[in-house]
Amino acid sequence: MPTSRHPIFRTLWWSSNLLLALAFAALIYSCVREYSVRRYLDGFSDAIVPDVLPAEQKVNAILSWMRAEPSRANTASPDSLALRDPEITLNYQQLLKVCGTATNAFLNLARSSDLRVRRLLLLTPDRKTKHVVAEVLIGGRWIIVDPTYRVIMKDVNGRFLTRQDLRNPAIFAEAVNAIPNYPREYSFENFAHVRLARLPLDGFHLRGLLERVYPGWDEAIDWSLLLERESFFYLVASATIFLFFLLMRTLLGWYADRRLRIPRFHLREHTVRAGAAFLSAPEIKE
Repeated sequence: MPTSRHPIFRTLWWSSNLLLALAFAALIYSCVREYSVRRYLDGFSDAIVPDVLPAEQKVNAILSWMRAEPSRANTASPDSLALRDPEITLNYQQLLKVCGTATNAFLNLARSSDLRVRRLLLLTPDRKTKHVVAEVLIGGRWIIVDPTYRVIMKDVNGRFLTRQDLRNPAIFAEAVNAIPNYPREYSFENFAHVRLARLPLDGFHLRGLLERVYPGWDEAIDWSLLLERESFFYLVASATIFLFFLLMRTLLGWYADRRLRIPRFHLREHTVRAGAAFLSAPEIKE
């Protein structure tokens, strides 16, 4: 049965092939871009954080680099920069003074230095972000690091503090008293790793639904890399889109073969046949 008798299917088929090809091209580009960013970060972190240092000293080495303020670029319009690109956030003075991009820079350097890290959003009672800090896994505890103020949060005895510790007002007061000009409103009563309220319609009320279906979902996955590194986000997005169109093409192919009985070019079968013919030894006639 000729394909001209099925114009809707024909349109869907060729559209899915075109979109699959575009998604594959985007996936290849995203892989190259993410690889380039990782190579850049590896070289950057190797220059300021020796691999032989223990975790605590690696954190201090990164904070010391942020604190030292070597020659860095300036721009008249920081908002025009790519705020999720580590090649940008690591090199502009203004961005390293803003909590979101300073934490972004710290997380990327820490991860390239083999530290387990994640971002933590401090929220107001109406769940708006008031500050962004980082959590670093040291000694089995997720301790709080504030890249904006270049400090690890400690109590009066020098013990590193977790977010659970800092929810205690007395301990929080001890920690911030040692940090000049640290705003007291950056407290830890409300926090999140992912702020779904940024989505339309109050995040579609997804947080309550996700908590019922999968309690602790926001800590079960390392959302920081996905949300803080633009190149990795595009890699995941392009891989997801490619898999979607690959599945769509497979389903359309099945429908064409089993339901419509339309003869079509089977790329996989022809590839296997061509490979077998190319690799098999030629027959020699005597």
